[in-house]
Amino acid sequence: MKTIVIVEDEAFMRQELADIFQKAGYKVRCITRFHDTASEILREEASLVLLDLTLPGMNGFEICRQIRWQRSVPILVLTSRDQLKDELHALELGADDYLTKPCNTSRLLARAESLLKRFAGRECTLDGGGFLLDYQTYTLHADGRSILLSEREGRILETLLRHRDEVVSKEALFEALWGTTEYIDENALQVNMTRLRKSLKKVRLEDRVETIRGQGYRLRGGGGHEEH
Repeated sequence: MKTIVIVEDEAFMRQELADIFQKAGYKVRCITRFHDTASEILREEASLVLLDLTLPGMNGFEICRQIRWQRSVPILVLTSRDQLKDELHALELGADDYLTKPCNTSRLLARAESLLKRFAGRECTLDGGGFLLDYQTYTLHADGRSILLSEREGRILETLLRHRDEVVSKEALFEALWGTTEYIDENALQVNMTRLRKSLKKVRLEDRVETIRGQGYRLRGGGGHEEH
């Protein structure tokens, strides 16, 4: 059963939306705490996120950006904000569709179903911005191609993806690859990193992994030249 995660702070509207999707046969999870909303959403096994933009604490734009960086789950914005600039901004940040309130129930369900069909088979993928990684099989989809990474290449890329635009220390990568930071030869990490970069080069992503001298590695948004 598909799970719809509803992110709406107005209690009456939240319950109305929950009733709509439950009657349509979906499992529903509602976010009711808005202290660390993006993390709350990511902890749920969402098939689709229904996201309001005007929320207490972190606004919906930032939530959308954080979700999209870490997971390939369809995001349907449902908001009272009807300005074109808001819609375009949400879509730029990774939203997949945008509807304004009040919204016809049939239209809402049709848009949700369309997104679920479009994302079918991508539940276990991470979106790197220009490429997708299936973190169960370590299949990389980019540049119109799909390549299978080795387990260690896949674990490195998955770790970098889950901390996108952050510096990931060598110790964190040791843990991801070998489950320990003890007795690991740093050259072993370098060998696997070199192999990953060769694989990324096949799909024109060789510049995405950046070496931060003395600190570790970072997956960046694209462009630029690698540091040594």
